[in-house]
Amino acid sequence: MSALSEGELRTAHLVASVLLGYPDDTLYGGRQVLAESVAALPDGEVRTRLAAFLSHVEATSRGELAAHYVATFDLKRRCCLYLTYYGYGDTRKRGAALLRFKHAFAAAGFELTDGELPDHLAVVCELLGRGAVREGRRLLMENRAGLELLRTALEAEDSPYAGVVAAVLATLPPAGPREKEAALRLAASGPPAEEVGLEPYAVMEASR
Repeated sequence: MSALSEGELRTAHLVASVLLGYPDDTLYGGRQVLAESVAALPDGEVRTRLAAFLSHVEATSRGELAAHYVATFDLKRRCCLYLTYYGYGDTRKRGAALLRFKHAFAAAGFELTDGELPDHLAVVCELLGRGAVREGRRLLMENRAGLELLRTALEAEDSPYAGVVAAVLATLPPAGPREKEAALRLAASGPPAEEVGLEPYAVMEASR
């Protein structure tokens, strides 16, 4: 299991939530605070991976990173940041899976507003980082096979974002035989492909 304390878990996920979002003013304006937060984490894979990405941000122009983000996450279906996509694709069953996320946000005291689906990895990391550790970890662990597939896809693309996803995975307990089997099965079959519309979901807004 992760050796991070609850406070360190929250810090790591808050940083990851920013790094996994579109590289805008939140990232570029907060680079110093993000770097200081990561430096305060104990030595280990989480700190190393997050620090490496922040170093990449410093060495890469804003336009180049934004172009890479769009080309990777918006144009490559296998590099999808929406966790329920891996298990359900664009099928009707995905709607029920999204409701589980929505209910977890509500149980943690957060409301959803228009603009984002609740299964976006950055949004789930933010949920955990803002205090809903139990709910956030449960959602990540339930969708671990998809996370593993995302990390593998990003590594195949030689994307620096693979390190951020690896850092998120490193905060979870080690995968058991059942989880490893699920990841292999998902990698072999891929998501279902029934095209349907989805009810609009949205990014959370703290109701505390």
